[in-house]
Amino acid sequence: MTTVTPTEQLVTPRPEKRTTSSASVWDEAFRRFRRHRLATLGAAVLFAMVVAVVAGPAIYRVPIDDIDFKAKLRGPSWAHPLGTDDLGQDLLARILYGGRISLAVGVTAMLVAITVGVAIGAAAGQLAGVVDHALMRITDLFLSLPQLPLLLLMVYLFRDLLRKALGPEVGVFVLIVAVIGGLRWMPVARLVRAQFLSLREKEFVEAARGLGAPPLRQVVRHILPNAMGPVIVAGSLDVAAAIIAESSLSFLGLGFPPDIPTWGRILFDAKDNLDFAPHWALFPGTAIFLTVLSINYIGDGLRDALDPRRIIPR
Repeated sequence: MTTVTPTEQLVTPRPEKRTTSSASVWDEAFRRFRRHRLATLGAAVLFAMVVAVVAGPAIYRVPIDDIDFKAKLRGPSWAHPLGTDDLGQDLLARILYGGRISLAVGVTAMLVAITVGVAIGAAAGQLAGVVDHALMRITDLFLSLPQLPLLLLMVYLFRDLLRKALGPEVGVFVLIVAVIGGLRWMPVARLVRAQFLSLREKEFVEAARGLGAPPLRQVVRHILPNAMGPVIVAGSLDVAAAIIAESSLSFLGLGFPPDIPTWGRILFDAKDNLDFAPHWALFPGTAIFLTVLSINYIGDGLRDALDPRRIIPR
């Protein structure tokens, strides 16, 4: 039977409690994001906006197409908190309903852009050589195209076709999301490519390669998770850009039909009555402004929080 002297007890190291580095990195990133006051405020405003457009129509049960000519172009009142339009329709109900569509377009278009951009950027960065050169030349070609005229042209050419195939609301939604997302993937692709070219030479990737990990496993398990920080930031900013693009299309009369009141469509309908009913354009414009500004502040906060040069795992 062995005995342990008091001296040996003092020098014997105790096992340390270990934490995963990935958890500590994300905890540190969240802590840094909370310190960004404007990003925190933007997240709170955006959360309130999402709750309002999702739950608002269930609470404020006023039909969006309820016409009352006796109350047309009236300002805010107890009966109509945000006023009415030229047909006497309640603006609060229409803005709450339209917010669902505008936010859905922004999020869905962002997912399309992120998916396409990550796929092309990952292929270019991982395969390199001829594939990289070809994909980057295609990316440069799309970057050289004027986005707004091309967006207007694509919507004008295919709008009627998709309306007949999928219906007026779904067809226009699919078309707008596809076109906006299809014209926003290029910066994401170049960003992911740069991340892949840097990460594929890191020690942990070389170790996985030396242990016999196939290329797909290297990408999915080792490279892509470490490249998602900048992609998340770019995706948050793409949501704001997609909302503005949809609003621009609706304002120019090429977006959703008049019976679907998106924020941009409400602004388009209000443009001829700014002198008589400024509230008609003020409230949807404010909704767009607050949403886009909040998302931009969130993207700014995510950029600082996910910067690997500032994150020191504990």
